[in-house]
Amino acid sequence: MKKYFVIIITLISTLGFSQNSEKAKKYLETVSTKVKSYENISIDFKYSLKNEAENIEQTTKGNVYLKGEQYLLNLMGVTRLFDGKKSYTINSEDEEITVTNAADDDEGAITPSKMLTFYKDGYTYAWDKELPIKGRSIQYIKLTPIDSNSEIKYVLLGIDTHTKNIYNLIENGKNGTTTTLTVNSFKTNQPLSESLFIFDRNKYSDYYFNE
Repeated sequence: MKKYFVIIITLISTLGFSQNSEKAKKYLETVSTKVKSYENISIDFKYSLKNEAENIEQTTKGNVYLKGEQYLLNLMGVTRLFDGKKSYTINSEDEEITVTNAADDDEGAITPSKMLTFYKDGYTYAWDKELPIKGRSIQYIKLTPIDSNSEIKYVLLGIDTHTKNIYNLIENGKNGTTTTLTVNSFKTNQPLSESLFIFDRNKYSDYYFNE
């Protein structure tokens, strides 16, 4: 699942900016500040993966709810819940649940709660193209990993210039795979159940727990 978390938003380096990258930095900081101001966020999205050389193309839908550090992500038949202390990866097909402590998670892993903060380190960035899409103006920021061993060639983050919300993210891999996440619905400050981010072990008495 860590691969999918990387596809849920973006990055930045803090050294050696040109005027072009300074412009990109300020724009991303504006978006980040706005996202942090929401009490909670609910996103429905489309996830697609394509590799023409390997003749691979797949598309699926997912959703994520975020409140502070807590999140509930549903994607590709797997649910991941983070209650602020522990994360629960629930695989209903295999009837298996993996439980990890927050401190045990890979520090480099990108989780939904880090959507617009993981860009603070690890990438250079640049102001890119602006495109009209479905009646909206989408400004792209290009993010390139500093680590030359990264499997990612570059990422394009599309931001709606009017709402300053994320429209899509396009990740281009060095293996020729292009992964795209497109936001279909972006809602904020919704009335969420108090139990949404609480894991109820009683619901999964027949599951195998890996912890």
